[in-house]
Formats: sequence, structure tokens, C-alpha cells
Amino acid sequence: MADTTSTELPLRVPPKSLIDGEWTSLDGETFAVTDKADDSELVHVPDAKPEDTDAIMEGAWEGFLEWRATPPRERANALRRAHDLVAERAEEIATLMSLEMGKALPDSRGEVAYANGFLLEYAERATRIEGRHAFHETTGGRILTERDPVGPCVFVTPWNFPLAMGTRKIAPALAAGCSVVVKPPHQTPLTMLALAGILLEAGVHPKAVSVVTTTDSKGVTSKLIDHPRTAKLSFTGSTPVGRSLAEQGGRNLLRMSMELGGNAPFVVFDDADVDEALAGAKIAKFRNGGQACTSANRFVVHESVAEEFTKGLVEIANGFVLGPGTAPDTTLGPLVDDNAVDKVRELVDDAVAKGATVAAGGSDKANGRYYPATVLTDVPKDARILKEEVFGPVAPISIFRTEEEGIAMANDTEYGLVAYAFTRDAGRLLRVSRTLEAGMIGINTGLVSNPAAPFGGIKASGFGREGGPEGLDEYLSVRYVAIPDPR
Repeated sequence: MADTTSTELPLRVPPKSLIDGEWTSLDGETFAVTDKADDSELVHVPDAKPEDTDAIMEGAWEGFLEWRATPPRERANALRRAHDLVAERAEEIATLMSLEMGKALPDSRGEVAYANGFLLEYAERATRIEGRHAFHETTGGRILTERDPVGPCVFVTPWNFPLAMGTRKIAPALAAGCSVVVKPPHQTPLTMLALAGILLEAGVHPKAVSVVTTTDSKGVTSKLIDHPRTAKLSFTGSTPVGRSLAEQGGRNLLRMSMELGGNAPFVVFDDADVDEALAGAKIAKFRNGGQACTSANRFVVHESVAEEFTKGLVEIANGFVLGPGTAPDTTLGPLVDDNAVDKVRELVDDAVAKGATVAAGGSDKANGRYYPATVLTDVPKDARILKEEVFGPVAPISIFRTEEEGIAMANDTEYGLVAYAFTRDAGRLLRVSRTLEAGMIGINTGLVSNPAAPFGGIKASGFGREGGPEGLDEYLSVRYVAIPDPR
């Protein structure tokens, strides 16, 4: 099928892959990217095959050799210009994202601002990559250390945050001097293609950024990981897929970062400010339609405030307006595809069959890909929704009586990405920040993500960090130079 133009889109998006510094149609095979509100076709993009990966990685290697030799100030300036261009086109990018992913425009606008923060964060860090100098303690010789870019990086990004999950990886890698190869999901490749165009316009070396679009995610990703030019793999997605990729990358001794699934507890203690907890719950649960690894998956609420909190959460859920992501009044858009709706319905129906009560929303009010904001109470311990990541706008509430019981319920999961806790007791605040088993803890807030902070989890939620100085370290290796005493 021939490439189609993107005149119907809110901004210019080349309907091509970016490989070896060139926009290319590959062999001419394409796949359709659709408007998630009605499944209408937006544009066709190239459908890369595993045999295309040699050209991709050889181009990335050439780009790496030239980009790492680029002075840090030039790398910083390019990232800063990219930040300014994204800011100028923020509304167009947000609209594009709402079309191809489905999220409501307010959520898309928030993502653009958050994603753009990574470009600025690492523009400012690109010139501050330092080594050290020391004297050898016995010989008087010198110890020099330098930090070098690790090499070409392969990034596999998810559909739920098409821009932010890209800039969170790309910005520190480019700041360090690495080249990047991005394999976006087939559901939402357009936002990444738009970002790639902006990066090139801003002055990033054309061979330092590659974007490969494909429906054969497994085949293409496997070949990219196995390629001898690949030095680093960063993946954001499900834990089962992450385990498989980590096993493959481990055989090749790749540097790896894995940001995997979550099952975030949202703990409301008896002394919490309930209004503050509800404001946090609205963000932590319903932002992005609940389609976020940081989404609050389980609400663990003290019995003394459970009635008040549940009533408030039901009011919040009933206040959302379902509709196409680009509609001006929409506050809750469609889920990304039919499989996503089926999974949410399956988990809700399982909980109800086992005794849970639907306090708001529910499967019977779902319409196509539109699943209403839902609150479940009396959720039994054996309900699957307490163990599995729901990835939808569903809030199951469980009750606890003591602090120890609440913490135990919160930690009763194989995952450890993020946990939220609401309390006005300073001592409890310190205790729960130590005892909750997660890589990130939100105390009296429903939003933990910040470009200046390390994002990542423990346990089955992965390893490695994105954001802040820790995120830059992921793309640097240390070289030690020994120099004898010159006397």
C-alpha cells in the first residue's frame, strides 16, 4: 500500500521511518495508525521487518561516532532548541497524541509539558558530565576517571505515554553522547515520529536518532537486541515481556534499564486529610484513564475514614465526561483498543462475581472502547484485580484497621514501582516511607513523576532509573586511566 499524506493531522508527521539519517519508506509495506475514538485511519507508516535491522544499527553506529565527538555545549543547545520547538507546538502535539492514543486533551497537554521537562533537564546536564582526579595513596601516581557514552541504545517504548516515555530515554542518552534507535508501539508511532523530526530540526545529528515503525515488534526488537552494535537496551512495558527481553539482553551482556508493571497501593490512614487524599486519588487513579504503570491499582483505606473517602471517590468517578480524546468537554477518553477494554471488564466482573459491590460505573455501563470511571467496594482478597494491573479507570477499595495491617496489605504484591500514602502524622510519614516496598513513594500526593527525580521500581517492577542525575548515569560508562608518578 502506498504511503498516505498526513494533511489531516494537526502537525506535519513524515509517514516514514527515520533510518540512517534518512526518512524512508523501506520496502513499501505499511500499516495504518488509527483514531482510537472511531478506528478511522489517520495515516499509513512503514512496516519494518527484522532484515531491516542491520542498516538501522550500522547507521546508529555511524551516528554514535559523530555525535559523541560533538562538544557537550552543542549537544545541550540542540536539546534546548528541541525543548523550545516542542513548547511552540505543544497544542498540535497534544492533539496528535489524543487522536492516536485516545486520552483526553487535558491529559495530553499535561504529558507534553512533562515530556518536555526531560529535554530541558538534560540540556542542562549535558555540559556537567565530569570525571575525577586523585593521587594514588602509595605510589604518588595519578588516578584519572572519565565518563563516556555507552554507545548505540535501543529503546522500546509503550503506547500509553507516546511522548514522555520517549523523551525520558532519548534526552539523557543524547546528552551523554549516545545514538538512539526507538521502536515505538504500532498503536501510537506518530508522536515519536513528530519528536524525531523536531530533534533533527533542532540540530541533533541525523544519524544519532532512528525511529523504526513495525507491527512485528517481537521480531524487530529481538534482532536489534542481538545486533553487535547495540550497547544498551531500555524497555518500558509489561513485566512478562521485560523478563524475556532482559534474558535476551543478558546473554549479550547489554547495559539494561527495565521499567515494568506496577500494582500501586494507595493507603489512606485514619489521620489523613480526606479531601487531600481524594484530590490525590483523582490524579493517581484516573489520569490517562488509569492507563499508567504509576496508576493507583488498589485503595487501602482505614475503616474510620472509609465511608467518607468512598463517597468522595464515587462523586469524582461520576463527574467524568466520556468522549473522544479531542472533544473539548471530554475528561475521560476511550481505552487504547478492544483488548484493553476486555481486560478491564474481565477483572471487574471477576471481583463482582466474588462479592465486590459496584459503587460507580461498572461493566454494564461500558460502551465500545469507552469504559466508565468505576469504584468497587467490599473487594475480596482473592479478587484478581488486587493482584493484577488493571490498566483502566477502576478503583477497588479494601479496608484495614491497624497501621501494620495497612502496610502488609500494601506490600502484598510482587510489584514495587510506586506506592502512595496519606497521613498527617510526621512519625508515621517516616515509618511508611521506609516500610512501603516500592522504588517511589508519594506522601500526600498523587503524582510522583518529575524529570529531576529518579523514576523506577524494585521487585518485579524492574531496575534502572530514568530522570535526574541517576537517569544520565544509565548512559555513561567509567574509564580509569592510571598515570605513574612523573618525578
